[in-house]
Amino acid sequence: MIGDFSLVSIIVLVLVLLVSMTIHEFMHAFVGHKLGDTTAQEEGRLSLNPLRHIDPLLTVVLPLITLLVFHAPILAAKPVPFNPDRVKFDEFGAALLAAAGPFSNLGLAFIAALSLRFVSPEAFLAEILGVFLLLNVSLFVFNLIPIPPLDGSRILYAFAPDPLRRIMETLEPFGFFIIMALVLIGGFGNLLVNLNEMVLNFLL
Repeated sequence: MIGDFSLVSIIVLVLVLLVSMTIHEFMHAFVGHKLGDTTAQEEGRLSLNPLRHIDPLLTVVLPLITLLVFHAPILAAKPVPFNPDRVKFDEFGAALLAAAGPFSNLGLAFIAALSLRFVSPEAFLAEILGVFLLLNVSLFVFNLIPIPPLDGSRILYAFAPDPLRRIMETLEPFGFFIIMALVLIGGFGNLLVNLNEMVLNFLL
């Protein structure tokens, strides 16, 4: 269905993307709030309203390009703000906050994979669940890439030595362009697709 660009498939893709992305970002804000930081709440990000989490480049441009090139969407949303000085457990609290997003997508992918076992393969619901599964696996894998501003960079930052942290801080303003350049390199895109398939095979 991902390769089918009918109106129905596009509508399903957009709706699944909005739900998955919104839960991902909400979980960042929710865990941050639980760890004592109200920054996301103050900026309206502790919300299940998808419009509050859309980023024009990461949420619209990037998935369209990767869908057309690799037939597998790679996407992210507007990063949820947080104040590291207000988060409990310092860098490790920030790492928990970062991990909440992609691992919520892994949980959603698990639910979709489990649901597929009880749905006829011929049913339209099975197609929707298949898209839901693929998108959430893509979100999980892509967001764990350790390049700022993706979640994997914040997780790595908690355990990285100071020289590596300084490099990551220097790269952060250029993170999106680095990600786009890597995605357009065939080998890197194929690596992401292979990682997606590994996770899918595990879940199925």
